[in-house]
Order: sequence, then structure tokens, then C-alpha cells
Amino acid sequence: MAAPKSGKVGIIGSGLIGRSWAMLFVGAGYDVCLYDLSAEQLNAAKIDIEKQLNELKKKELLRGNLSPAEQLAKISSTSDLSECMKNAFYVQECVWETLESKTEIFKKIDACASVGQILASSTSTIPGSKFSADIKHRNRFIVAHPVNPPFYVPLVELVPTPWTDKEVMDITYDVMKKIGQSPVRLKKELVGFALNRIQYAILAECWRLIADDAIDVEDLDIVMRDGLGPRYAFLGPIEVTHLNAEGIEEYSHKYNKGYMNVCSTFGPTLSWEEPSLLAKIKDQCESKVPLEKLDERRRWRDVRLAALAKLKKQMDIVEKCEKSD
Repeated sequence: MAAPKSGKVGIIGSGLIGRSWAMLFVGAGYDVCLYDLSAEQLNAAKIDIEKQLNELKKKELLRGNLSPAEQLAKISSTSDLSECMKNAFYVQECVWETLESKTEIFKKIDACASVGQILASSTSTIPGSKFSADIKHRNRFIVAHPVNPPFYVPLVELVPTPWTDKEVMDITYDVMKKIGQSPVRLKKELVGFALNRIQYAILAECWRLIADDAIDVEDLDIVMRDGLGPRYAFLGPIEVTHLNAEGIEEYSHKYNKGYMNVCSTFGPTLSWEEPSLLAKIKDQCESKVPLEKLDERRRWRDVRLAALAKLKKQMDIVEKCEKSD
């Protein structure tokens, strides 16, 4: 079943992720109602969204056919949850990443929900069944986990619970495609989903390498930035492997012994809060990017992510033209 091409979307929470969702939906022509208990937070969100939309226009990355002003006009705000959800075909929750917060807000969302609404959560690691089991409309619940910043990193993980209707997965997938994201369907729920399980596996080995005094933070980051990262910007790890030999089968036969040997040396998972190790990593991180420079470095990051997103978009257009010739 296809998603509607227009209509209202409710966004629960006006923090960074909520603002990003709002911009993505209005860029695709949907009307958005942004909910937050704090009127001050809602006002700050509208100011920030206006600034971001104008910046996207300058970078030639603004989505849709509407101007920044026209997109901003499609965003309303309220401190009344029922008003936010009224007549919305899709609701996206974006509150704090704790089980307690998710459980509390979905009890309130459930009380305001109407038949047929899709109730989606932005949770990044918590299985949806942990906080949707007792809600009345649980068959309409799904996890739609974005990646920050969503405009430049378009992945959205769609994760069902055991009771999620198949129609909900299909419509949500279609919605994400319509707003310009790259949705993936997980076949079942598991802690951390796919992205964070892979990310945490990488970070776990990074922590071990630094703890073993095998490499410093800066050189380790170069390994990813100038080694694995450039390939992964265009290809996934499985296809990278497929291309690095005469197919995945040959690669597996050729390198399995080395792979198993290396993996057997991985030590136990280390806590990120182990005091001496954390202090070591903290000192090296802050010597490169002091805390007062974090916002400046994030802007540096986003400029480069925007340039990469623009390049990939241009290359996709060229590829489509070549295939149609």
C-alpha cells in the first residue's frame, strides 16, 4: 500500500532530530505539526529550521519545489499532543533515548491515536517491543531510526515488532522514499538494530587497540577516514569484499583463514567508562578538538557531508542518464 502524497505529519519532540524530520517532510510537500511541552523550545526550533532551510538552499541541497519560506509555512507547532496528532496519517516520536521516556510518551501517544495512524519511534537502540507491548494501537507501531544529520546521511532503519502490521512497514517504507531518505527493512527486531551493532563493533575494536597501546586516536581515525571510509561512502562492506576478489566466494576461500585468525584475537568488550582508558582517549580527542570548538568542528563536518551528498546526487543523475542511453 502506497503512502499518501500529501497530508499531515505529527512530530513529537522539537530537538535536533525532530527538527530534521520536520524539514524532510515539508520538503516532500507534507504539512507538519511539531509538538513540545516548551513553547520556548518550539520557538527556538522554528528559528533554527528557517536558518537550516536557507543554508540548504545556498548549498543547492534543498529538497522539493517549494522555497525555504514556503516550506517553513507548512510547519505549525503546539504544546497540545492531541492537536499535534489530530488528522495526521503518520506520527514520528523523537524524545529522549531512555526506555522510561519512550514508555511514558507512547502511553500518551496511544491515548490520542486514531484508527489507521502510523506511530513511529526514532529510537536508535531500544527494541520497540520494550515500550509498545501494552499500547492499544501496537499493531500500528514501528521503529523508524534516522541517522544524524539526516539531510546528508539519509539512512532510515525500519524495524517491526512481533505485532507490527505488514501494511505499516510497507507504508512507512514508501513514506521514507517519498521524503528522499534511504530506508532499509529489518526482518526482525534486535538490540541496536543494524547500524549501531556495526558501529559499536567498530568502536569496540577501536577501544581495544587504544587500550593495548597499539595506536593513538588520531592515527586510528585516519585508518577509517582514509582507509575504510572512502570505499564505504559508496559501497557497503559486503560489496567491497565482493569486488576485492573475483567475487565473494573466492574472497571467502582465500581470506577465511586470516579472518578467523584475526577475529580469534579480539579481546573482551571494554567499557567506555573505564577511568584510565577514557582519560587517555579524552585527552587525545580534546587536544585535537577542544570542547569549545565542537560546534565549529560539527559545521566543518556538515559542510563536507553536504559536498559528498551533492556529489553522490550528481553521480546518481549521470548514472541514470547513462543507463537510459
